[in-house]
Amino acid sequence: MNILTLPLKNLKRKLLRTGILITVFTVGILSVVMLYNVSETIGHSLEKKMTEFGANILIYPKSDSLNVSYGGFSLGNLSYSVKYLSEKETNDSIRSIANKENISTVAPKLVELGTYKEQPVAVTGIIWAEEFRIKNYWALDGKMPVNPNEAIIGSRAADLLGITINSPINLGTGTVIITGILKKTGTEDDNLIFADLHSVQSLAGKQDKINFIEVAALCSGCPIDDIVAQIQSKLPNTDINALQNIVKQRMSTINYVKRLVLMVSVVILVIACFMLSMFMLASVNERKKEIGLLRAIGYSSSKIFIIFGFEAMIIGIFAGVLGYLGGYVSSVQLLSRIDIEGTGHILFDPALMATATLFVAVLSVLSAALPALKATKIQPTDVFSQI
Repeated sequence: MNILTLPLKNLKRKLLRTGILITVFTVGILSVVMLYNVSETIGHSLEKKMTEFGANILIYPKSDSLNVSYGGFSLGNLSYSVKYLSEKETNDSIRSIANKENISTVAPKLVELGTYKEQPVAVTGIIWAEEFRIKNYWALDGKMPVNPNEAIIGSRAADLLGITINSPINLGTGTVIITGILKKTGTEDDNLIFADLHSVQSLAGKQDKINFIEVAALCSGCPIDDIVAQIQSKLPNTDINALQNIVKQRMSTINYVKRLVLMVSVVILVIACFMLSMFMLASVNERKKEIGLLRAIGYSSSKIFIIFGFEAMIIGIFAGVLGYLGGYVSSVQLLSRIDIEGTGHILFDPALMATATLFVAVLSVLSAALPALKATKIQPTDVFSQI
């Protein structure tokens, strides 16, 4: 019998208490692992959705004339002495900046005047795939355009002008056909017609020309100022608006979720450590005679400390392994039940499990430190005097 086998024998002898200790710590670790995995996955999903929800950088040609509003933001002159950007040059410049990996969406636009029964209507040329990444909240009555000459219209414009599905809109040298009506969005989108950008360019005789471009750039710690400066250096004859407040609000939301989870995890771990410390303290009080006998036969204070520390470490190792496995399974199951995208991001990592187990083992030893120190102060004379 030595300082390593004694803790094992004691844990076996007090099997119920050992089981309760391991269960308490396992539940704490399981909760932390599950919350961490879920928060990381939801954070990635939320960041992705927020990136796709709207643009945070607007680029338009410099102009001193009529200022037209779109989406609540100034888009420059679209009426007098109209200036245009080159679609290809602008897109290539944005995609070639140093921080190009932080660029999620580049959505160029060309606004042209069309007519329906001699009534003027605004037709906006867009790239469908890019636009829907920015405006994934769009909902449609009818069907999405498939052919280049097909378009959709905002609900308010459709109501005011009496435009229905299959109505032809005159534009330049041809027409576009309405295939769907946008459900109300509460933005200027309700007043516009949207068609394929290259079709609008062709019908209006303005190949490769755009009025402005929306860019979505968002990532953890995304350097918006650097991105704007890099775009400005590539496109010196443009005005760029970076909607910093939108970026800050998005990142604040994501960071809030992560901070909240961190605080909850810390509270759970503190409670688990406190319970382990209480259990170990009760064990010390119950084993005073045993400790006194060990001291009498020559066990030093350090060896007594090691015995209780080793007991706590064994509990921590079991709890760490079981907690990580349980947390991993629970987080995958939870995410699948609440239908959160990105469950595939949760990967079983043996190295992370080993690190977590080591951390829990150390935490367990620290939690048992005070009871173990109390055990080292027990002297044989104190025990035998009570017999």
